[in-house]
Amino acid sequence: MSEEAPPSPVMRPVFYDGCPGCAMERKLESSQGIPYKEFFFVGITTIASSLPISSLFPFLYFMIEDLHVAKKEQDIGLYAGFLGASYMIGRCFASLFWGVVADRIGRKPIIKFSILSVVIFNTLFGLSVKYWMAIATRFLLGALNGMLAPIKAYSIEVCRPEHQALGLSIVSTGWGVGLVVGPAIGGYFAQPAKQYPNVFSEKSIFGRFPYFLPCLCISLIALVVLISCIWLPETLHKHKDTEGEIEMIDDSRSTLEEDSHKQKSLYKNWPLISSIIAYCVFTLHDTAYSEIFSLWAVSEKRYGGLSFSSKEVGQVLAVAGAGLLVYQLFIYRSVHKFLGSINSSRIASALSVPILATYPFMTHLSGFRLGIALYLGTILKGVLSITIITGTSLLQNNAVSQSQRGAANGISTTAMSFFKAIAPAGAGALFSWAQERQNEAFFPGDQMIFFILNVIELIGLALTFKPFLAIPN
Repeated sequence: MSEEAPPSPVMRPVFYDGCPGCAMERKLESSQGIPYKEFFFVGITTIASSLPISSLFPFLYFMIEDLHVAKKEQDIGLYAGFLGASYMIGRCFASLFWGVVADRIGRKPIIKFSILSVVIFNTLFGLSVKYWMAIATRFLLGALNGMLAPIKAYSIEVCRPEHQALGLSIVSTGWGVGLVVGPAIGGYFAQPAKQYPNVFSEKSIFGRFPYFLPCLCISLIALVVLISCIWLPETLHKHKDTEGEIEMIDDSRSTLEEDSHKQKSLYKNWPLISSIIAYCVFTLHDTAYSEIFSLWAVSEKRYGGLSFSSKEVGQVLAVAGAGLLVYQLFIYRSVHKFLGSINSSRIASALSVPILATYPFMTHLSGFRLGIALYLGTILKGVLSITIITGTSLLQNNAVSQSQRGAANGISTTAMSFFKAIAPAGAGALFSWAQERQNEAFFPGDQMIFFILNVIELIGLALTFKPFLAIPN
């Protein structure tokens, strides 16, 4: 009889005592369900970090007026664009640094420091009385808020592979909710002495600093979240040779060659870089849209706007945020399961184009019809944007190993921040230019604004197809 081949050694992960990353992986091996507590922390920290980013948009037009830097009304959009861009310029310089640091010392310290920076510098922004002070505080807020890179890595490290899409969608949801709830807070609470004269006096601190109240509200929310971070578990491995290390039943160890191969330069990882490029184009579009929407809504009808107050803009964005939350909690998971990351991003991008094309014609509506069209348009636009951003984020994180995930998200956030810095400045300049060409024959006024936004969206859509996009294995 021929000898039987010896059984293959059984491989199981090696766990080290005292290592938070091993403790998390051990927990995931024994738990099959969704980590609701960890996802809750991911959600609230992401919301707290993103609230100040666009909270100024509803009152930005009025703030520039009050700071007396624009010589004429048509120049307000230009100065508003520079102020809106200052946050992203700061984040562009520092994002890669925070991603690398998160890979060295852990996700938790960077998350806590980022929330602390929101508490401090967002409060100072609300007390700005000079244009340079507003620019400086927003720049520092962006530079010191290194949240996005580590929280993306964290969201897929606290769950099993089958729940990673849900984890990243919670980051996108929290980010999206922050980007619409922030402006809602800004719209409802800016200039409180004018909006609520029976409650706030012109001589009170909120009368002397008309934009302090919304900033204070956001800072207090961030402070509560910062305290809750005490219970935030760490996920980074704190020992050497963790990637791909396996243990045999005879206690022999080996390291997979595949994992050492993955440690090559991230800049040579084309699946990662191609997904970052598409991601950046879509974020350029979304940031420009956010600023243009608020400026367009509050500008006068003779310039093609809706003549809304900051409170009315805040109300529209609050409803859009509620719709976004419902979509992400109850619908997105099924959409992703059915379509996948790439197809869902492509379809959402294609559907965004006709929706944006209807915006210029809303100026001809009024009353109930305007409300229905505007609310429906903003809800659908927000839902489609989050679908795209979540899909491209998932592609990025699946293209790298854990030890490079923070750095990879740092590269992504740096590149995205550069595009987001261009977007407000470009959008403000574009808005000012469009207001001066109301009587042109080719796409007059606001029609040109939304036409250019659709061109950017179509470029992003093209980048989701081969040969531009390489799909990670």
